[in-house]
Amino acid sequence: MKILVIRFSSMGDIIYTTPVVRCLKKQIPGAEVHFLIKPAFKYIYDNNPYVDKLLLLKPTLSATIQDIKAEQYDHIIDLHNNLRTAIIKLRTGIPASTYKKQPIKKWLSLKFKLKLIAPIHLVDRYLKTVKSLGVVNDGQPIDYYVKTEHQLNKLLPPSHQSGYVAFVIGATHFTKRMPNDKIISICRQLTTPVVLLGGNDVKTNGQIIADAIGASIYNACGITTLDESVYLVSQAKNIIGFDTGLTHIAEAFNKPIVSVWGGTVPDLLGVQPYMVKEVLVAGVDLSCRPCSKFGLEKCPLGHFKCMNDMPEDNIVQFANKWL
Repeated sequence: MKILVIRFSSMGDIIYTTPVVRCLKKQIPGAEVHFLIKPAFKYIYDNNPYVDKLLLLKPTLSATIQDIKAEQYDHIIDLHNNLRTAIIKLRTGIPASTYKKQPIKKWLSLKFKLKLIAPIHLVDRYLKTVKSLGVVNDGQPIDYYVKTEHQLNKLLPPSHQSGYVAFVIGATHFTKRMPNDKIISICRQLTTPVVLLGGNDVKTNGQIIADAIGASIYNACGITTLDESVYLVSQAKNIIGFDTGLTHIAEAFNKPIVSVWGGTVPDLLGVQPYMVKEVLVAGVDLSCRPCSKFGLEKCPLGHFKCMNDMPEDNIVQFANKWL
C-alpha cells in the first residue's frame, strides 16, 4: 500500500505527525509511506527511517498535484485539512482520510472561554484519522533524528559541558515569550549552568540575560544551527521552554520539561508535552487567557499578566529537582 501523508506546516504541528507516520509504516504490512511538506520544514523528517520519500510543496499547486499523480498513491492521509489539501484530494481522486480540525468549537472556546474541546493530545487526534486503516497508537514518543554527530566541546564552553539546563527563550509571538527580567530571576535560582536557545530574533534578549547573570549562562541564541540546538536539548539535564517548536521537539528525548504557557493554552491545541515522564505545565489562570490560538505581537489588555505574574517557585523547584 502506497500512502501519502500531508502536513505542510508548522514545526510543532509537523513534529506531532511523526507517531502517525511511524505507526503507518510499522503496522501496515508492506506500506510505502511518503510525506508532503513545505521545503522550510523538511528537516523534521530528514533521516526519519519511517518515511520512504519526502515530497516538497512546489510554488504552484498544479505542479505539486502533478508530482502526486505521478506517484500513483493508494491512499492520502490529510493531516492539514485546508483549501489546498481539499483541491489536491479533489483533483487527484485518490481515496483519503482527513483530520477533523473542529474550527467552530475552537473559535467558540477561544472567544467565549468555553471548554468545548476535549483535552486530547494532537497526536491522538491525528491518529483518529488513520483508525479506519487499522492503525493504533503504539504508545511511543514523537520522533526526531539529529542529523550530525555533534560534540559538546565544540558547541559549549567548558563550564557547561558537564551538565546544564536548556532554556528555550525563543517563540514566534510576543505573548508566548517570558520577559527578560522574569527569565533572569528564574536563572539566578537554578543550581546548574544554563544554555539559552533560540533564533536570531532573541539573540539580543539572550545577551541581556547572560550579561545580567554572568558566566553561568551561555547564550547560544542565533549562534547554533537548529540541528545543533536540538542536539543541545537532547544532551541537557532538563528543559525549560515556551510554546514553540524547539520545546516540542525536545519531547522526543524524554527529558524533564517545564512547559511554560502565556497567552496560549495547551488544551485548546492539544499540544501539551507528549509521552514525557516528568513534566510541569506552568501557566496562570486568568479570565483573559487564552487571548489567541497561536500568539499575538502584544498583550491585548496591556498588562501581560499571563507571563508577568507567572509563579517562579514551582518552575525553579522542578528544574532544580533533576540536576
